[in-house]
Amino acid sequence: MRQTLEAMSKMVGGLEDDILNALKENTELKVENQLLREKLDKVTAKKTDKEVIKSQNGLESLRKIYDSGYHICNMYYGTHRDPGADCMFCLDILDNFENRGKI
Repeated sequence: MRQTLEAMSKMVGGLEDDILNALKENTELKVENQLLREKLDKVTAKKTDKEVIKSQNGLESLRKIYDSGYHICNMYYGTHRDPGADCMFCLDILDNFENRGKI
């Protein structure tokens, strides 16, 4: 009986050590996870800023092409527009492009 109690006591002691190690590892992983999430948020924010800049550059390019007298719409892309005449398809593209950047 005494041997059984000693064996059980050793087993409980070992289990306590295992639980403490697991809790320690869990805490370390939570801290590491939080740090990685913060880094990811920073990287994502930088990418979003770059995408906005790219969108603005693309809009400027389309606007320049359209203002120089060429169509930017799918139907007539690259063909000359009549002087002083606007194309509703081209204007729709520019409108959608501008509104998408505001969302």
